[in-house]
Amino acid sequence: MLSKATPAPIRTAALFAVGVILLTACGGGTTNSSADSGDKADGFPLTLKNCGRTVTVKAPPQRAVSVDQGSTEILLSLGLADRLAGTATWSDPVMKGLEKANAGVERISENRPSSEKVLDKEPDFLSASFASTLAKGGVAPREQFEKLGVPTYISPADCIGKDNSGGGDGARTAPLTMDSVYTEVRELSQVFGVPERGDALVEKLQARVAKATDGIDGSKASLLYWFSDSKAPYLAGCCGAPGVITRELGAKNVFDDTHDEWPQISWETVADRNPDVLVIGDLSRTMQTAESAEKKIEFLESNPVTKTMDAVKNRRYVLLSGQAMNPTIRTVDGLERVAAGLRDFGLAG
Repeated sequence: MLSKATPAPIRTAALFAVGVILLTACGGGTTNSSADSGDKADGFPLTLKNCGRTVTVKAPPQRAVSVDQGSTEILLSLGLADRLAGTATWSDPVMKGLEKANAGVERISENRPSSEKVLDKEPDFLSASFASTLAKGGVAPREQFEKLGVPTYISPADCIGKDNSGGGDGARTAPLTMDSVYTEVRELSQVFGVPERGDALVEKLQARVAKATDGIDGSKASLLYWFSDSKAPYLAGCCGAPGVITRELGAKNVFDDTHDEWPQISWETVADRNPDVLVIGDLSRTMQTAESAEKKIEFLESNPVTKTMDAVKNRRYVLLSGQAMNPTIRTVDGLERVAAGLRDFGLAG
């Protein structure tokens, strides 16, 4: 589920453009993150195919800006805090274990920043979790940054098997898998010249998935995922990050008949489908109604339509961070929590 903010005009002054290009050309580093020697790093320039574009990175970035939380947490998990000049667009507290690393990175905006704020950091690389972040209506289109010599990267999870042309949060043309997230981890580690760290992180994530799903059979459980908003709730369709969790556990999403990433569905329709378990987004942002889990539960237990649902009457709630509901490394957190919830509710087989 995306955050939305109004972009400011892109800065295009010729002098600044030259400065950014020079910074990119001179921002060389080595695979151990040292840029002091000036030697060209092994494997660079690096060229990647990314979301329909060819991206060339001349040297490991030294002043990267990550404009979505999911991307930032991957970079922090790869031990790259010292090479982040800024971060933006947060829905949750930082992932546990990354607090110290995150504290040293400037947060230039809680929501989507203006392009000027991004360029003020003089970035040599820009990463995002969502195609809409680096598009018209977001921070700025990728082309604008690339004209200034700043390579851009978008999470493959938001473009592989996904149609973003219809507005909103897009629709899945094929079910998301964790492979797209693993690809993002590995590619970002390659961009920064630390591929071994990417491989190690992927192995840890794969081990956690295997442990969480060991011996579980959720085929008797129906789930509903509620991200945000009580007036016109954003609920998970079949095939995004919640779909990964549901399939891994063998359960059923009550709205698996829609391929929209986060369709807005009436509470009357939700009550008719009467899910066994409500997976609730616990967000710290304040953009829409009922962002926190506390506010969501308060609504569910007082609204005349929702309070009669079996999951509400039996308080079968699983609370997840917003990032665990997005295709990020925290999707694994979501899988672990939902698996634990099914076991607690006696719905794990």
